[in-house]
Amino acid sequence: MRIYSFEKLECWQHARQLAGWIFTITKTFSTEEKFGMISQMRRAAISIASNLAEGTFRKTGKDQSHFSTISYSSTIELLNDLIIASDFEFITSKLYSEGRERIEKQTLLIAGLRKSQQRLKYFGILNFLNL
Repeated sequence: MRIYSFEKLECWQHARQLAGWIFTITKTFSTEEKFGMISQMRRAAISIASNLAEGTFRKTGKDQSHFSTISYSSTIELLNDLIIASDFEFITSKLYSEGRERIEKQTLLIAGLRKSQQRLKYFGILNFLNL
C-alpha cells in the first residue's frame, strides 16, 4: 500500500487523532444535537485533516499555505464549538480542558507547517529570479 506524503506529517496525524477524539466525545451529546453541535463539531474536525491533506498536493508554497490557513481556521471554529459545548454542559470541564490542549497543539503544528510552506514560496521566487 502506498503511503502519501500527507500521512507522514505530524500535523495531519494529530488532526486525525483530534477528529477521532471529537467523534468519541460527541457520542455522549443529546440525540437532539445530532444535526446541530454534533454535526458542526465533526465537520470542523474533519475539515482540519482534509485541508492539510489537500494542501500537500498543491504545487506552490502559496497554495499549500492557503490550505493550511483554512485548516487553522477550522481548528479555531472547533475551539469555538468546544467552548459552546462546555457552556451548554454537553461536556465535562475535564473534557473541555483536554480539548483545549489538543486544539492548542494542533494550532501550533499548523502554524509551523504554514511557516515552512511560506519559506517554500520565498525560495521558489528566488529560484525563479536565479538568485
